[in-house]
Amino acid sequence: MRIETIFQMKSPYRDDFRIDGYWFGSGEKTVAIVGAMRGDEIQQQYICARIVEALKEAELRGKIADGKSILVIPSCNPFSMNVSKRFWAMDGTDINRMFPGYDKGETTQRIAAAVFEYIKDFEYGIQMASFYMPGDFVPHVRMLKTGYEDIETAQLFGMPFVTVRKPLPFDTTLLNYNWQIWDTKAFSIYAGQTNYVEDSTSGQTIDSILRFLKKIHVLDVRVQNAGFESIVLDEDELVNIIARRAGIFYRIIGAGPHVKEGQVLARILAPYDCSVLEEIKAPVGGTVFFAYNKPLTLEHAILYRIQKFD
Repeated sequence: MRIETIFQMKSPYRDDFRIDGYWFGSGEKTVAIVGAMRGDEIQQQYICARIVEALKEAELRGKIADGKSILVIPSCNPFSMNVSKRFWAMDGTDINRMFPGYDKGETTQRIAAAVFEYIKDFEYGIQMASFYMPGDFVPHVRMLKTGYEDIETAQLFGMPFVTVRKPLPFDTTLLNYNWQIWDTKAFSIYAGQTNYVEDSTSGQTIDSILRFLKKIHVLDVRVQNAGFESIVLDEDELVNIIARRAGIFYRIIGAGPHVKEGQVLARILAPYDCSVLEEIKAPVGGTVFFAYNKPLTLEHAILYRIQKFD
Protein backbone atom coordinates (compact mmCIF):
# COMPACT_ATOMS: atom_id res chain seq x y z
CA MET A 1 0.00 0.00 0.00
CA ARG A 2 1.13 3.52 -0.69
CA ILE A 3 -0.55 6.77 0.33
CA GLU A 4 -0.61 9.86 -1.88
CA THR A 5 -2.01 13.30 -1.10
CA ILE A 6 -4.48 14.26 -3.82
CA PHE A 7 -5.34 17.76 -2.60
CA GLN A 8 -4.07 19.94 0.24
CA MET A 9 -4.68 23.49 1.44
CA LYS A 10 -3.67 25.52 4.46
CA SER A 11 -6.05 26.13 7.35
CA PRO A 12 -5.74 29.02 9.81
CA TYR A 13 -7.32 27.07 12.67
CA ARG A 14 -6.60 23.36 12.41
CA ASP A 15 -4.35 20.96 10.60
CA ASP A 16 -4.16 21.40 6.83
CA PHE A 17 -7.10 20.18 4.78
CA ARG A 18 -5.88 17.04 3.07
CA ILE A 19 -7.41 14.38 0.82
CA ASP A 20 -5.38 11.17 0.77
CA GLY A 21 -5.62 8.27 -1.64
CA TYR A 22 -4.62 4.69 -0.78
CA TRP A 23 -3.10 2.72 -3.66
CA PHE A 24 -2.95 -1.06 -3.95
CA GLY A 25 -1.34 -3.16 -6.68
CA SER A 26 0.42 -1.65 -9.66
CA GLY A 27 -0.09 -1.10 -13.36
CA GLU A 28 -3.19 0.12 -15.18
CA LYS A 29 -5.74 2.27 -13.35
CA THR A 30 -8.44 -0.32 -12.83
CA VAL A 31 -10.78 0.61 -9.95
CA ALA A 32 -11.22 3.86 -8.00
CA ILE A 33 -13.40 3.85 -4.88
CA VAL A 34 -14.49 7.22 -3.48
CA GLY A 35 -15.96 7.56 0.00
CA ALA A 36 -17.46 10.43 1.98
CA MET A 37 -17.94 13.73 0.16
CA ARG A 38 -20.37 15.02 2.76
CA GLY A 39 -19.78 15.51 6.45
CA ASP A 40 -22.53 13.12 7.58
CA GLU A 41 -21.47 10.17 5.38
CA ILE A 42 -20.07 8.22 8.32
CA GLN A 43 -21.06 4.78 7.05
CA GLN A 44 -19.59 5.57 3.62
CA GLN A 45 -16.22 6.49 5.14
CA TYR A 46 -16.31 3.47 7.45
CA ILE A 47 -16.92 1.12 4.52
CA CYS A 48 -13.97 2.60 2.62
CA ALA A 49 -11.76 2.22 5.71
CA ARG A 50 -12.79 -1.45 5.91
CA ILE A 51 -11.99 -1.86 2.21
CA VAL A 52 -8.53 -0.35 2.83
CA GLU A 53 -8.07 -2.86 5.65
CA ALA A 54 -9.10 -5.79 3.42
CA LEU A 55 -6.96 -4.69 0.46
CA LYS A 56 -3.92 -4.15 2.67
CA GLU A 57 -4.16 -7.77 3.80
CA ALA A 58 -4.86 -9.02 0.26
CA GLU A 59 -1.80 -7.19 -1.09
CA LEU A 60 0.45 -8.69 1.59
CA ARG A 61 -0.83 -12.14 0.56
CA GLY A 62 -0.25 -11.46 -3.15
CA LYS A 63 -3.96 -11.60 -3.97
CA ILE A 64 -4.15 -8.51 -6.21
CA ALA A 65 -3.82 -9.32 -9.92
CA ASP A 66 -0.61 -8.36 -11.71
CA GLY A 67 -0.85 -5.17 -13.73
CA LYS A 68 -3.98 -3.95 -11.91
CA SER A 69 -4.22 -1.10 -9.42
CA ILE A 70 -6.95 -0.03 -6.99
CA LEU A 71 -7.33 3.43 -5.46
CA VAL A 72 -9.42 4.11 -2.35
CA ILE A 73 -10.22 7.68 -1.22
CA PRO A 74 -12.02 7.27 2.14
CA SER A 75 -12.93 10.95 2.56
CA CYS A 76 -13.06 14.09 0.41
CA ASN A 77 -14.48 16.32 3.14
CA PRO A 78 -12.90 15.76 6.58
CA PHE A 79 -13.46 19.41 7.59
CA SER A 80 -17.26 19.14 7.43
CA MET A 81 -17.24 15.79 9.23
CA ASN A 82 -15.13 17.31 12.03
CA VAL A 83 -17.78 19.98 12.67
CA SER A 84 -20.83 17.78 11.94
CA LYS A 85 -21.97 19.65 8.83
CA ARG A 86 -23.35 17.77 5.82
CA PHE A 87 -22.04 20.28 3.25
CA TRP A 88 -18.90 22.41 3.05
CA ALA A 89 -18.71 24.13 6.43
CA MET A 90 -17.81 27.59 5.11
CA ASP A 91 -20.53 28.19 2.51
CA GLY A 92 -22.88 25.19 2.49
CA THR A 93 -21.93 24.02 -1.02
CA ASP A 94 -21.90 20.35 -1.99
CA ILE A 95 -18.69 18.86 -3.40
CA ASN A 96 -20.71 16.18 -5.21
CA ARG A 97 -22.53 18.93 -7.15
CA MET A 98 -19.28 20.48 -8.43
CA PHE A 99 -17.90 17.97 -10.94
CA PRO A 100 -15.89 17.98 -13.11
CA GLY A 101 -14.73 20.99 -11.07
CA TYR A 102 -12.84 24.18 -11.83
CA ASP A 103 -9.31 24.61 -10.52
CA LYS A 104 -9.59 28.41 -10.35
CA GLY A 105 -13.10 28.53 -8.86
CA GLU A 106 -14.55 28.40 -5.37
CA THR A 107 -13.08 26.01 -2.80
CA THR A 108 -15.43 23.08 -3.45
CA GLN A 109 -14.96 23.51 -7.22
CA ARG A 110 -11.18 23.28 -6.71
CA ILE A 111 -11.55 20.18 -4.53
CA ALA A 112 -13.77 18.51 -7.16
CA ALA A 113 -11.33 19.46 -9.94
CA ALA A 114 -8.35 17.98 -8.08
CA VAL A 115 -10.19 14.76 -7.22
CA PHE A 116 -11.63 14.31 -10.70
CA GLU A 117 -8.29 14.90 -12.43
CA TYR A 118 -6.87 12.13 -10.25
CA ILE A 119 -9.64 9.55 -10.83
CA LYS A 120 -11.05 10.22 -14.31
CA ASP A 121 -8.88 7.70 -16.17
CA PHE A 122 -9.90 4.56 -14.24
CA GLU A 123 -11.73 1.74 -15.97
CA TYR A 124 -14.24 1.37 -13.10
CA GLY A 125 -15.42 3.95 -10.57
CA ILE A 126 -17.33 3.21 -7.36
CA GLN A 127 -18.80 6.03 -5.29
CA MET A 128 -20.16 5.50 -1.79
CA ALA A 129 -23.12 7.87 -2.11
CA SER A 130 -25.94 9.15 0.09
CA PHE A 131 -29.47 10.32 -0.72
CA TYR A 132 -30.74 13.88 -0.31
CA MET A 133 -33.64 12.70 1.89
CA PRO A 134 -33.00 11.30 5.40
CA GLY A 135 -33.86 7.65 5.53
CA ASP A 136 -32.85 4.00 5.23
CA PHE A 137 -32.50 2.09 1.96
CA VAL A 138 -32.27 -1.46 0.83
CA PRO A 139 -28.57 -1.49 -0.21
CA HIS A 140 -28.34 -1.08 -3.98
CA VAL A 141 -26.32 0.07 -6.97
CA ARG A 142 -27.55 3.22 -8.69
CA MET A 143 -26.70 4.58 -12.13
CA LEU A 144 -27.72 7.55 -14.20
CA LYS A 145 -29.03 6.92 -17.72
CA THR A 146 -26.37 8.65 -19.78
CA GLY A 147 -26.18 6.14 -22.60
CA TYR A 148 -22.93 4.86 -21.07
CA GLU A 149 -24.46 2.99 -18.11
CA ASP A 150 -23.54 -0.71 -17.81
CA ILE A 151 -26.33 -2.66 -16.10
CA GLU A 152 -24.81 -6.08 -16.69
CA THR A 153 -21.58 -5.10 -14.93
CA ALA A 154 -23.54 -3.47 -12.09
CA GLN A 155 -25.17 -6.82 -11.38
CA LEU A 156 -21.74 -8.26 -10.53
CA PHE A 157 -21.93 -6.55 -7.14
CA GLY A 158 -24.68 -9.00 -6.21
CA MET A 159 -26.73 -6.38 -4.35
CA PRO A 160 -30.51 -6.78 -4.01
CA PHE A 161 -31.29 -4.02 -6.53
CA VAL A 162 -29.73 -2.16 -9.45
CA THR A 163 -31.60 1.07 -10.16
CA VAL A 164 -31.37 3.48 -13.07
CA ARG A 165 -32.92 6.88 -13.54
CA LYS A 166 -32.99 9.61 -16.13
CA PRO A 167 -30.70 12.49 -15.06
CA LEU A 168 -32.14 15.91 -14.39
CA PRO A 169 -30.21 19.00 -15.58
CA PHE A 170 -28.51 19.55 -12.22
CA ASP A 171 -27.34 15.92 -12.17
CA THR A 172 -24.74 16.78 -14.82
CA THR A 173 -22.51 18.05 -11.97
CA LEU A 174 -22.47 14.70 -10.13
CA LEU A 175 -19.37 12.50 -9.98
CA ASN A 176 -21.31 9.50 -11.35
CA TYR A 177 -22.47 11.43 -14.42
CA ASN A 178 -19.04 12.90 -15.21
CA TRP A 179 -17.26 9.61 -14.67
CA GLN A 180 -19.54 8.02 -17.28
CA ILE A 181 -19.07 10.89 -19.75
CA TRP A 182 -15.29 10.50 -19.39
CA ASP A 183 -15.64 6.80 -20.26
CA THR A 184 -15.41 5.24 -16.78
CA LYS A 185 -17.90 2.52 -15.83
CA ALA A 186 -19.37 4.31 -12.82
CA PHE A 187 -21.53 2.93 -10.02
CA SER A 188 -23.02 4.70 -7.01
CA ILE A 189 -23.41 2.41 -4.01
CA TYR A 190 -26.10 3.18 -1.44
CA ALA A 191 -25.20 1.32 1.72
CA GLY A 192 -28.52 1.55 3.55
CA GLN A 193 -27.52 4.16 6.13
CA THR A 194 -25.68 7.48 6.15
CA ASN A 195 -24.88 9.24 9.39
CA TYR A 196 -24.11 6.26 11.59
CA VAL A 197 -22.44 2.85 11.23
CA GLU A 198 -24.86 -0.05 10.82
CA ASP A 199 -23.22 -3.47 10.85
CA SER A 200 -25.58 -5.55 8.70
CA THR A 201 -25.80 -3.11 5.78
CA SER A 202 -22.12 -2.10 5.99
CA GLY A 203 -21.06 -5.77 5.98
CA GLN A 204 -23.33 -6.49 3.01
CA THR A 205 -21.84 -3.52 1.12
CA ILE A 206 -18.22 -4.44 1.89
CA ASP A 207 -18.88 -7.99 0.68
CA SER A 208 -20.47 -6.65 -2.51
CA ILE A 209 -17.42 -4.51 -3.37
CA LEU A 210 -14.99 -7.35 -2.70
CA ARG A 211 -17.23 -9.67 -4.75
CA PHE A 212 -17.17 -7.17 -7.62
CA LEU A 213 -13.36 -6.91 -7.50
CA LYS A 214 -13.16 -10.69 -7.60
CA LYS A 215 -15.57 -11.02 -10.55
CA ILE A 216 -13.66 -8.49 -12.67
CA HIS A 217 -10.49 -10.47 -11.93
CA VAL A 218 -8.70 -7.80 -9.90
CA LEU A 219 -8.77 -9.52 -6.51
CA ASP A 220 -8.39 -13.19 -5.64
CA VAL A 221 -10.13 -13.49 -2.28
CA ARG A 222 -12.92 -15.62 -0.91
CA VAL A 223 -16.19 -13.79 -0.24
CA GLN A 224 -18.40 -15.72 2.15
CA ASN A 225 -21.73 -14.33 0.91
CA ALA A 226 -22.76 -15.36 -2.60
CA GLY A 227 -24.87 -12.22 -3.01
CA PHE A 228 -28.19 -11.69 -4.79
CA GLU A 229 -29.44 -11.98 -8.32
CA SER A 230 -30.05 -8.24 -8.60
CA ILE A 231 -33.48 -6.92 -9.53
CA VAL A 232 -33.07 -4.16 -12.14
CA LEU A 233 -35.61 -1.35 -11.99
CA ASP A 234 -36.14 2.18 -13.15
CA GLU A 235 -36.68 4.51 -10.19
CA ASP A 236 -39.83 5.81 -11.86
CA GLU A 237 -41.36 2.41 -11.06
CA LEU A 238 -41.09 2.99 -7.29
CA VAL A 239 -44.34 3.92 -5.52
CA ASN A 240 -43.90 6.98 -3.30
CA ILE A 241 -45.89 7.43 -0.08
CA ILE A 242 -46.25 11.08 0.87
CA ALA A 243 -47.10 12.57 4.27
CA ARG A 244 -50.41 14.42 4.27
CA ARG A 245 -49.83 15.88 7.74
CA ALA A 246 -46.84 17.21 9.69
CA GLY A 247 -46.01 15.85 13.14
CA ILE A 248 -44.09 13.20 15.07
CA PHE A 249 -43.17 10.32 12.78
CA TYR A 250 -43.71 7.00 14.56
CA ARG A 251 -42.23 4.36 12.26
CA ILE A 252 -43.41 0.77 12.46
CA ILE A 253 -41.82 -0.73 9.33
CA GLY A 254 -38.27 0.07 8.16
CA ALA A 255 -36.50 -0.57 4.86
CA GLY A 256 -36.28 -4.11 3.51
CA PRO A 257 -39.42 -6.06 4.53
CA HIS A 258 -42.12 -7.23 2.16
CA VAL A 259 -45.47 -5.61 2.96
CA LYS A 260 -49.06 -6.24 1.93
CA GLU A 261 -51.43 -3.70 0.44
CA GLY A 262 -53.17 -1.85 3.28
CA GLN A 263 -50.54 -2.78 5.90
CA VAL A 264 -49.80 -0.03 8.43
CA LEU A 265 -46.24 1.25 8.00
CA ALA A 266 -46.18 4.26 10.36
CA ARG A 267 -48.26 6.86 12.13
CA ILE A 268 -47.99 10.62 12.24
CA LEU A 269 -48.81 11.84 15.75
CA ALA A 270 -49.84 15.24 17.07
CA PRO A 271 -46.89 16.74 18.97
CA TYR A 272 -48.92 17.79 22.05
CA ASP A 273 -51.31 14.92 22.75
CA CYS A 274 -50.11 12.04 20.51
CA SER A 275 -53.44 11.72 18.76
CA VAL A 276 -53.10 10.02 15.38
CA LEU A 277 -53.12 12.62 12.63
CA GLU A 278 -52.51 10.11 9.86
CA GLU A 279 -52.01 6.38 9.57
CA ILE A 280 -49.54 5.53 6.82
CA LYS A 281 -50.60 2.42 4.91
CA ALA A 282 -49.01 0.61 1.98
CA PRO A 283 -50.98 1.45 -1.19
CA VAL A 284 -49.55 -1.64 -2.88
CA GLY A 285 -47.88 -4.88 -1.92
CA GLY A 286 -44.11 -4.96 -2.39
CA THR A 287 -40.67 -4.43 -0.89
CA VAL A 288 -40.01 -1.36 1.24
CA PHE A 289 -37.15 0.14 -0.74
CA PHE A 290 -36.82 3.37 1.28
CA ALA A 291 -38.09 4.38 4.71
CA TYR A 292 -37.86 7.88 6.23
CA ASN A 293 -36.03 7.83 9.57
CA LYS A 294 -36.32 11.25 11.22
CA PRO A 295 -38.52 11.76 14.33
CA LEU A 296 -40.42 14.68 12.79
CA THR A 297 -41.98 14.94 9.35
CA LEU A 298 -43.32 17.82 7.31
CA GLU A 299 -46.38 17.70 5.11
CA HIS A 300 -45.64 16.40 1.58
CA ALA A 301 -42.38 14.68 2.64
CA ILE A 302 -41.66 11.30 1.04
CA LEU A 303 -41.96 8.74 3.84
CA TYR A 304 -41.66 5.47 1.92
CA ARG A 305 -40.79 4.18 -1.51
CA ILE A 306 -42.06 0.72 -2.39
CA GLN A 307 -40.92 -1.62 -5.13
CA LYS A 308 -44.25 -3.05 -6.24
CA PHE A 309 -44.63 -6.80 -6.65
CA ASP A 310 -45.30 -7.91 -10.23
